[in-house]
Amino acid sequence: MTIDLTGELPGLIYEKRDHIAYITIDRPDRANTLHSSMVEPIKAIWAEVRDDPWIRCSVVTATGDRFFSTGADVGAVASRGGVSAGKRPLTEEVHWSPRQNRVWKPTVTAVNGMVAGAGLHFVVDADIIVAAETAVFLDTHVNVGMVGAIENIGLAKRLPLGSALRMTLCGKKYRMPAQRAYELGLVDEVVPADKLLETADEIAHQIAANSPAAVQLSMQCLWASLEMPYTQSLEYAWALLRMHWDHPDFKEGPRAFAEKRDPVWYEDPPREPH
Repeated sequence: MTIDLTGELPGLIYEKRDHIAYITIDRPDRANTLHSSMVEPIKAIWAEVRDDPWIRCSVVTATGDRFFSTGADVGAVASRGGVSAGKRPLTEEVHWSPRQNRVWKPTVTAVNGMVAGAGLHFVVDADIIVAAETAVFLDTHVNVGMVGAIENIGLAKRLPLGSALRMTLCGKKYRMPAQRAYELGLVDEVVPADKLLETADEIAHQIAANSPAAVQLSMQCLWASLEMPYTQSLEYAWALLRMHWDHPDFKEGPRAFAEKRDPVWYEDPPREPH
């Protein structure tokens, strides 16, 4: 399916500027829930973020100040009789987050309000998470008879196990405030609501100013280390590091520093669409 990313997208707003892609969940009248009509557009957006060398970073947020996303549109799930029409493998079925779309460019998630259920995909798979002081985190899968699984494993990677289990098992009865999420490491910065997008944008611009190739390989080192023993992760990082020695940015960075000027980073040619 071909999606026109310059046109109107169901439940989403997509913008690009200053080497940054901005993705906004835009269903405030439905608590910014995720609907099946949004799947193909979000896949197309992440494909462009992944494949366009001009894009160096992304920011994900939502419309309004009450809800980031309360997860799947349960009303639509009830009418459809299930979350999905089939029982395909995970890689063919779940496409909300950058990691699920094989994007190795940094994502800053700006949590503007309540986030629950499937909305947590955008949190646990983000690289940097900024939250408004009024934001709150919860998981409601078990409340509607669903298994807390994919997002919840992500929570267990970022939170102490007991905290991840409490969110998963207590459902809507337990709401983790932004400050507590920050104290436990789920959130990287908590700011007043009126400073949320400004802060996320500042972080994204700081990232976009750096070597895109070095940033992407650095991300891969750190994310891969979560799935490997320590010694193996060091060997993997050493391989990526050595591979980068042949990249133009490896020479441009020191040269620009010595010449006291801003570096001009190399942009890989666009890849063929998948």
